[in-house]
Amino acid sequence: MEIAINYDYKPDVVKGLFDIEKLARLVLTAEEQPDNVEVSISFVDNERIHELNREYRDIDRPTDVLSFECDGFDDDFDADFGAEECFELGDIVIAVDVAQSQAPEYGLTFAEETSLLVTHGLLHLCGYDHMQDDEAVEMETRETEILSSFWGRPFKRSAIEA
Repeated sequence: MEIAINYDYKPDVVKGLFDIEKLARLVLTAEEQPDNVEVSISFVDNERIHELNREYRDIDRPTDVLSFECDGFDDDFDADFGAEECFELGDIVIAVDVAQSQAPEYGLTFAEETSLLVTHGLLHLCGYDHMQDDEAVEMETRETEILSSFWGRPFKRSAIEA
């Protein structure tokens, strides 16, 4: 597995939060991705994620995480797709400042919120979605399972009442 991590914004804040590569490997292994899979995870500022959100989703505001699929499950791959060939799963972009500001809203630390965004983005690349209620429950359940395993304790994200 090839996991490229790009600290384009606030590397001093993001590096060392937790083992991002280890979490990515855990998610990809749990989702039975091939050994020759490649993903990138980029940490950016609000301006950059705003631009991407506007350009690719027609939503004119920053967001917390975006996933861009490359060689996805809907692609019609030949059954002989070999281990020597690269399987580019996709790219994940995370807004550092959004993650920092919304973590307390969900009762999480910045590290926990960032781990959730990494997991969420990777699960999107693995075919999960949350457009329908049943899909959202399935995706959130999978996130909780993976993050509980990663953190070694129950993981829960919940909105804090103001």
